[in-house]
Amino acid sequence: MKRTPLVALAVFAFTLITFAQDDIPTFQDDIPTFKVEAKSALVWDKAVPENATSSIVWDPLTGNEIHKLSSAGIEVSSRVGYERVSSSESGELLNYTTTIANNTDSDLAVRYGGASADGHVAMPLWVALTNKGLHKRDRRNVWDLSRMHCFKSGFASRENFFSEHALSKTFTVRAQTAMTISSVSKDPRRYSVRCSLDGCHVIGTIRFYISVNRKDYVFVWPGRSVVYCGE
Repeated sequence: MKRTPLVALAVFAFTLITFAQDDIPTFQDDIPTFKVEAKSALVWDKAVPENATSSIVWDPLTGNEIHKLSSAGIEVSSRVGYERVSSSESGELLNYTTTIANNTDSDLAVRYGGASADGHVAMPLWVALTNKGLHKRDRRNVWDLSRMHCFKSGFASRENFFSEHALSKTFTVRAQTAMTISSVSKDPRRYSVRCSLDGCHVIGTIRFYISVNRKDYVFVWPGRSVVYCGE
């Protein structure tokens, strides 16, 4: 069933659309702003084109939100979670888990797109299944997925993931199959979580997109919808 206020196929005359919320310079001025290809973008939470649908479903086991975009036999589902960097270090890690269901008769090429938090680019981390066995110098730069609770708890899958050191990697989703891919970034904002008597939640808005056969699937996550998957 089609929901009219949710998805958009951007067809602007210019070739790029930017999701930055302001033009104030940040400490990441040397990094390109979060951008997607406008003519090939499906944006969650915008007006829906005729050939695309959008929906929100809830995980039957956890009750967590799952955002979906569908177009031409391709269904892309998004979940976003967060956890603390560590008990001894401030900051939060943002986890993006995306499932691509290929209901077509052709293979799909999936590539990393980008992520942002309130307009600040959230660069992906260099991650590995484990950093054991690495040179001590490299171990300092590699984040160990086995130590991240979002992965240990099963919220995110360690089977397939994007990593900072190999962002050009392309995953292939065979016809009539599905694949789940994860990525992790450190929230670039100084203050990203607000706590009250009702608990803690991420503030602002998180945006994440992934490219499937050169079409960008963009997901917009209000902070209160981002799941805490830490300890």
